[in-house]
Amino acid sequence: MNQHKKLSEHRAISGEIITAIRKVVGMYSTNLHEPVFEGNEWHYLKDCLDSGFVSSAGQYVEKFEQKIAEFTGSKYAIALVNGTSALHLAMIVGGVKSGDEVIMPSLTFVATANAVSYTGAIPHFVDVNQLDLGIDAVKLRQYLNEITVIKNGNCLNRKTGRIIRALLPMHVFGHPCNILELLAIADEFHLTVIEDAAESLGSFYNEKHTGTFGKIGIISFNGNKTITTGGGGVILTDDREIAYQAKYLSTTAKQPHAFSYMHTDIGFNYRMPNLNAALGCAQLEKLPYFLNSKRRLFNLYFDAFFKVENVLLFQEPIHCRSNYWLQTLLLDEELVPYHEDIIISCINSGINVRPVWTPLHLLPIFADSPAASLPVTINLAKRLINIPSSAGIS
Repeated sequence: MNQHKKLSEHRAISGEIITAIRKVVGMYSTNLHEPVFEGNEWHYLKDCLDSGFVSSAGQYVEKFEQKIAEFTGSKYAIALVNGTSALHLAMIVGGVKSGDEVIMPSLTFVATANAVSYTGAIPHFVDVNQLDLGIDAVKLRQYLNEITVIKNGNCLNRKTGRIIRALLPMHVFGHPCNILELLAIADEFHLTVIEDAAESLGSFYNEKHTGTFGKIGIISFNGNKTITTGGGGVILTDDREIAYQAKYLSTTAKQPHAFSYMHTDIGFNYRMPNLNAALGCAQLEKLPYFLNSKRRLFNLYFDAFFKVENVLLFQEPIHCRSNYWLQTLLLDEELVPYHEDIIISCINSGINVRPVWTPLHLLPIFADSPAASLPVTINLAKRLINIPSSAGIS
């Protein structure tokens, strides 16, 4: 293809995409995902300030945990400073040890692998599928059959000699992955399932909330998530002992006492401050509205992109109800050469779009991590584009 023809074609498809987005967002802010504060945020924050309890002690922390547990259907919720700390602590209380391997997708945010690395464990990357962007269960079972052996109740990687301790599925952009099949594989290969549901508050697989299928799940409340606490995260579990350990370790492992400071483990200062929890309580009251707004936004985008050739708006998988955290375009194969040009054109037009994360196995920091063959991951990285997705748009 000559350069002139390529330039003409990329301008044409970029123009169609920009027009479709503008048809939906109009003059609304075209940032990728902005928080919406239209409820009791100011009232609860003032109440928190007036009380003097702004740090990890305060009524809003426990109230926020209770409300999150109720909404997700989890028995226990432990509120923490951010999603990464939640993942890190989940690794520890989930039994992941230094030198272990943890199976995860390469198509995920870097925090997923960072949290594993904090424990001294090693990320082990596997491929995803195009239907839900999550770990490909068929490929995973075949891969584990090829490289592992069960020895003394542990899944041993015959190539590295290390124990594969856990399976860490990710619900990408809020779309539930094929978690039931992954649970079956984990049971077959003696792996602990720790769900990265950072992006999927309000997403359900077969009417069950994401993050509640595995032994432990985590959710993020970063400023760009469906609801925000500014910075924040939560551990979900039905296991009472795990919940106790998570809360204990997140509060510097301090033994309860009226005045004495006795610490029996290396703990972390990971508890969510009361200020953040107050913001979260107000946001949770608006969560049904946010979820409905984001579903309406999907429908508006679906109509706008219906006649745009070679571009598919990513839709929730079957048997799932997605929160549609980030609206996502999937380009046809023939548009791969224009992927970066389309992104640049949108940004130059004042529309904040982004590609998916660089697959983690391609980052120098994880170059030595074990990995399966990852053709779908590599292919999707050249075809996915996130578009403006704020609940306030619709």
